Amino acid sequence: MAFSSCSNTFLILSLSLFISTVVAHDFSIVGYSPEDLTCIDKLLYRFESWVSKHQKAYASIEEKLQRFEIFKDNLKHIDERNKNASSYWLGLNEFADLTHEEFKMNYLGLKAQFEQIENRSLMITCHNFQQDAEVVTISGFQDVPENDEQGLLKALAHQPLSVAIEASGRDFQFYSGGVFDGACGTELDHGVAAVGYGSSKGVDYIIVKNSWGPKWGEQGYIRMKRNTRKPEGLCGINKMASYPTKKK
Repeated sequence: MAFSSCSNTFLILSLSLFISTVVAHDFSIVGYSPEDLTCIDKLLYRFESWVSKHQKAYASIEEKLQRFEIFKDNLKHIDERNKNASSYWLGLNEFADLTHEEFKMNYLGLKAQFEQIENRSLMITCHNFQQDAEVVTISGFQDVPENDEQGLLKALAHQPLSVAIEASGRDFQFYSGGVFDGACGTELDHGVAAVGYGSSKGVDYIIVKNSWGPKWGEQGYIRMKRNTRKPEGLCGINKMASYPTKKK
């Protein structure tokens, strides 16, 4: 993606990048418009708008310049992927000033994520079973048979599941909406919660609750394609699933 200056005031605009405050306006669904990619001036404005929207603060001009370069590279990836992907799209979310390596280091994890998800599943299960003032004790967790999507869906029809996926693909960082069917492997590196399933325009999916906050994805959720004809499922989602069990 090539950028050009739209005026002869590039130096002034570059300096204003670091000292001006821009009031964020309504973003498109992906956080940018085609016009933002036509020249450096508009890109600088888009960056400042994004900084204001997400209340970013940098320790120095040098750091802000570095983050701007990362932002620009991420926008290039987002725009190129959106031109090719058909069922999902990427957007300029709050992670747009992080390199992919920084993102993976800070936001991926299996053990800690599973502990959080299992705690949430516990609370949801207790709430469901205590509607008749019944005392419930969680006795443990039951594994869903590995690489068995029908077994996963059967279990999912009754309660949320703790599942593991490979979320280290760059598209995961900027997923904004749609049914995700992007490239990913099955080296499990992130714990999430499967909370439901459905279909949209003939495409089947599993609804997954992530831990990256409501500004990511579809208000914190991602729809992941199912019926991929791969036993392990998309991103390995069928490989390691479990749900809480109870005793009275």
